[in-house]
Amino acid sequence: MEIPHSPAAPGDWAREIAGRLARPSAAERDRDRRWDPRLFAELAASGSGPGLAGPLVPRDLGGAGLSATDTVALLAGLGEGAGDPGLALAVGAHAVLATVPLRAFGTPRQRERYLPRMASGEWVGALSLQQTQGTSVAPAVTVRPAPDGWLLSGELDLVAGAPVAHHFLVVAAHEDGSRTAFVVDRATPRLAVDEAGPAAMPTCPWGRLVLADCTVPDGAVLGTVGGAATEVEPLLAVLDWVFSSAPWLGLLRALTRDAVRGARERRLFGRPLHHDQSVRFTLADLVARCELAEGMIRRAAEQFDSGARPSHQDAAAARLFVTAAVRTVTEAAARLSGPLALTGDHLVGRAHRDALFFAGTGGGTEVLRPVIAAALLDLG
Repeated sequence: MEIPHSPAAPGDWAREIAGRLARPSAAERDRDRRWDPRLFAELAASGSGPGLAGPLVPRDLGGAGLSATDTVALLAGLGEGAGDPGLALAVGAHAVLATVPLRAFGTPRQRERYLPRMASGEWVGALSLQQTQGTSVAPAVTVRPAPDGWLLSGELDLVAGAPVAHHFLVVAAHEDGSRTAFVVDRATPRLAVDEAGPAAMPTCPWGRLVLADCTVPDGAVLGTVGGAATEVEPLLAVLDWVFSSAPWLGLLRALTRDAVRGARERRLFGRPLHHDQSVRFTLADLVARCELAEGMIRRAAEQFDSGARPSHQDAAAARLFVTAAVRTVTEAAARLSGPLALTGDHLVGRAHRDALFFAGTGGGTEVLRPVIAAALLDLG
């Protein structure tokens, strides 16, 4: 059975290079909980393709200048080729979540300073996944004016890329409740990074960011002072819902292939599994879920390409569907592949462990469903 997927060239390139460079070491890196900087550098280098570090960075700033639709295909190819959810999350967090707000709201000086080095992979940008839920979560960092800029204090967990980052995107709350976004360099005095993270996605370099009255200059402000709640935060939410889901489109295709292989090769009571009608129905359902998930994410990406951005309703609905599809496909692949596949040495085992974590990011159903319902009811 052929699992359908988009034939977009960036996706084909990413699938090939990730399969060649990342997949052979995925199980070992997973066991060692190891981030491989050389591997990231190889994936970032364009070679014969667009590179994975700056797909949405304009060409005149050193990026690939891809469309949002092609970037979804690129990240899906990475997920499918690498078979490594943690690596795919780390690459996507840098390549999209950390670069696009700078492109959208950065000053000319900020864009010229950061984006070319981010697009080449020389500088890694990082942010906390706690900050991709829009205004539904209160900022964990506070800010107050200082004579020479601003003072930031607080701690951020789940910072994807923290141990290897050159700079961080931080959203902080003022005393009056308004919020401002900042780009904070790692070299900032009184900023510390602790290596701490979840048990899931171990090939992503996780950390905790600690800011103890860090002084940052006015030039570190991203967007408008006090304007993050209407500028950076809504953008981060839809970027996360769409592009952090994109690698899972490729992972879903790979998992479905594993399920097909298990149905063909495993036997139950002396008969191949695929002789069972319920197994055939399950496989058909998996393919349908893959197609529907890709269609919803692609539709949201096309709205970026139209010159706007996806509505919160469309982006949240796409993420909600992909999250459910990931759980369903992963569980079916685990059931059909057999118990030996449920180890870190196999994609099924890694995805089975990481799918639950993915379901909780982006706010989880507690945020996604209210966002969709609020849009339907015109509640703002």
